[in-house]
Amino acid sequence: MKKVLWICNIMLPVIAKEAGLPFSNREGWLTGIFQALTAKEDREIALGICFPVEKGSILLQKEGAALTVCGVPCYAFEEDLQHPECYNSSMEAAFQKIYEDFRPDMIHIFGTEFPHALAAAKVFGKPEKTLLGIQGLCYEIAEVYMAGLPQKVCEAVSFRDFIRKDSLKQQQQKFFQRGEREKEVIRLCGHITGRTAFDRKGTAKVNPGAKYHSMNETMRSSFYEGVWKKENCEKHSIFLGQGDYPLKGFHFLLEAMPMILERYPDAKVYVAGNSIIKNETFKDKIKISAYGKYLLSLIRKYRLEDKVQSLGKLSEEEMKERFLRSEVFVCASVLENSPNTIGEAMLLGVPVAASEAGGIPDMITHGKDGFLFKSGNPRELANAVCTIFEDDAKKGVDVETISCAARERAGKVHDGATNYQRLLEIYTVII
Repeated sequence: MKKVLWICNIMLPVIAKEAGLPFSNREGWLTGIFQALTAKEDREIALGICFPVEKGSILLQKEGAALTVCGVPCYAFEEDLQHPECYNSSMEAAFQKIYEDFRPDMIHIFGTEFPHALAAAKVFGKPEKTLLGIQGLCYEIAEVYMAGLPQKVCEAVSFRDFIRKDSLKQQQQKFFQRGEREKEVIRLCGHITGRTAFDRKGTAKVNPGAKYHSMNETMRSSFYEGVWKKENCEKHSIFLGQGDYPLKGFHFLLEAMPMILERYPDAKVYVAGNSIIKNETFKDKIKISAYGKYLLSLIRKYRLEDKVQSLGKLSEEEMKERFLRSEVFVCASVLENSPNTIGEAMLLGVPVAASEAGGIPDMITHGKDGFLFKSGNPRELANAVCTIFEDDAKKGVDVETISCAARERAGKVHDGATNYQRLLEIYTVII
């Protein structure tokens, strides 16, 4: 039986639940693959998983696997998750112990953005047996991190930014640092999985000798059930999946809102994820970043106080509920590879308006199963949203037809059985 070790960015929810620990819903598509790989009794793959934890975690106290979940040995290693730009060579010893215990035939690294990816690839030392799954590309993100912000905002430093040493310029510098390490990781991997022309071109530029394997992602299970219906939505509601740093383009949506409100005065924006515009108490005020202050200034400028609602972090079911209640999902990012939020929205049939950036054009055909607008262009963003709101078949826009087309496309792209078989094919080729 083939032994494959996953190197993950997070502790999967199924592992955290078994250990009785809090968990994140990030990288939900990993759960989809895990479920497929562990569903059968006669498994084709002997899977092992390792994941980062903070210093002092109880999962670091055991020798070998910290616990076993669904027959899968799960290993924890220590990492400073608050400072992903810093490489700590002590992780190399941790990976050496994990490899000695599990003895993998190959390793599968998910993502390039954390130091452990480099430590894992360096210690394994077998590029021909190392598979790197591309999520985003930090070195590309670093170049566009400021996302068209005014220069004075880029240079601004709030009290919170000063204390945490985390101004926008410092954040961008951290991405440049992570980008350089990311290139080292890509050079150490003989095999790469990706989904878009963007990530294929980006990785080939760094390591033209690596074999590129196309493979789509399987989304979180609940998003394969349920169908968006316009009559069930909150009228003229807009959903943004994340807006806590410039790359996500929340400021572009705020700049687009006056144009949207001119035509649809009852329009409203809901934003999931970390809220950086909370401004009710003194404690809130001193915790606001320079970017958060800029967002608040736009809200005041355009009188959007009662038009923008921060939802905070949402569970899988809460995300799904918000999708189904929204008339349009907006992805305003200046750069993305293949956002899971777009995949989840399309699986449900939620009409999507997304920026024409990175790998997003590989996910949406404009006017057929969604709408694209020029990245960083609030007017085009507003037009895309209003086109969906208008839903005028006489003008060639039938939202129900677009919704069905999105569901059909996403159902094929994110089909769990197909993606599972493709993963096995890639593992077989490598091993």
